Amino acid sequence: MDFLLFQFGLCTFKYEQSESKYVMKSFNFYIFPKPFSRSSPDIKFVCQSSSIDFLASQGFDFNKVFCNGIPYLNQEEEGQLREQLEDKRFQSNGAQSFISPSSCKGPVSVPEEHKDFINEVDKVEDLLNNSDKSFKLEPCTGFQRKLIYQTLNWKYPKGLHVETLENEKKERYILISKVDDEERKRREQEKQEKEQEELNDAVGFSRVIHAISQSAKLVIGHNMLLDVMHTIHQFYCPLPEVINDANIPSALLLDTKLMASTQPFKELISNTSLAELERQLKEAPFKPPKVESADGFPRYDTASEQLHEAGYDAYITGLCFISMANYLGTFLTPPRDHISARSKLIEPFFNKLFLMRIIDIPYLNISGPDLQPKRDNVLYVTFPKEWKTSDLYQLFSAFGNIQVFWIDDTSAFVSLSQTDQVQIAVNTSRYAESYRIQTYAEYMESRLEEKQNCRRFTECGWLKSPYSTSAVVSGYGFNR
Repeated sequence: MDFLLFQFGLCTFKYEQSESKYVMKSFNFYIFPKPFSRSSPDIKFVCQSSSIDFLASQGFDFNKVFCNGIPYLNQEEEGQLREQLEDKRFQSNGAQSFISPSSCKGPVSVPEEHKDFINEVDKVEDLLNNSDKSFKLEPCTGFQRKLIYQTLNWKYPKGLHVETLENEKKERYILISKVDDEERKRREQEKQEKEQEELNDAVGFSRVIHAISQSAKLVIGHNMLLDVMHTIHQFYCPLPEVINDANIPSALLLDTKLMASTQPFKELISNTSLAELERQLKEAPFKPPKVESADGFPRYDTASEQLHEAGYDAYITGLCFISMANYLGTFLTPPRDHISARSKLIEPFFNKLFLMRIIDIPYLNISGPDLQPKRDNVLYVTFPKEWKTSDLYQLFSAFGNIQVFWIDDTSAFVSLSQTDQVQIAVNTSRYAESYRIQTYAEYMESRLEEKQNCRRFTECGWLKSPYSTSAVVSGYGFNR
């Protein structure tokens, strides 16, 4: 959850019908968040600083990240800044900035220790009576600035413009200027435009992600589940909130690793890692596409690999998709050399993300129901937390080969090689005191009952049920 994206690769492809070629534009975005706190480093970066030496040894340019990295905000952070900006504008009264509208009702109560400093506002009388345009106060604290604003607003509600600035030492001070109504309005307009510009800059790279989401274009990745999760988590909202956030736009996704692992490609492709996939798709029966770089964009050569540069990875992912999509065109009558990204031939691969290490669920379907394997050969086992994998292998030694998939410290799924041994294994635990064995169907039924009870308690206004409502097989497929 604390993983930080330093570089985001993007490559666009446009088919030119007249010349039967693809024009591509490749981008490498260096991104880095600006921490809200001025006095502390960013926690997300510190937590993985141990990997800096490795990345630097691979030629990663950290100067581009630290000095020129594009900032970004997720939706919650952007909303907070916009709210702060609106509050700031609402609280400003005429020429005075950061002043509560109610502050001009009477004299300001100034603590004794700040009275000498606040008395500096008496110099405003001299400013109003001479030809000087402005003067500045000494650097001060946020509380002192608030007192200054409130005092000036009470004594001089018109004719002054007050703003907080920073000197070379990053110290904040107040500048007081003598202005007429026209000049005051002009300055306030400039100030609001600058604040809006700074807000847009702070949103930064998130605007690119929003534009991609709203474009309705097909977004292609390779083994892209984590890419999608990190993108949502970093640029939209924390992953636990996604299921309840209706503001996250849906995108059309395609995973080339899943595509290469599915018929008709499964029989033709022996290795679905990105670099190997790109090499195999250059050979018959596939045909590499004709691709040219647009003017002013990087020109990649697959003969000299630039793997792990994000833009290059995006580029060869696009090449893989085009080659596989066009291969599907050979099944048409008559055959077609170019298949559109919105072709009916491509639709079976839409919004299905490849899943690692889960044998009977090859993909996650994000726009429809997931596959529901029977798992008649799977058992749910609970046991003391002191048990290890070896204890489970010993327990099931009489039932042939097994696979163990841990859920937590006291439970796991055990897959038997022979389905007819399942009930025998369940019967062995009837009188056991330290462990319990259930069939997968019994386990699913108990989970469903827990969820129904939880929903019933909530609807009746009871306290929230202590039962977890997380995904049933969240730990399935990961060996301890």
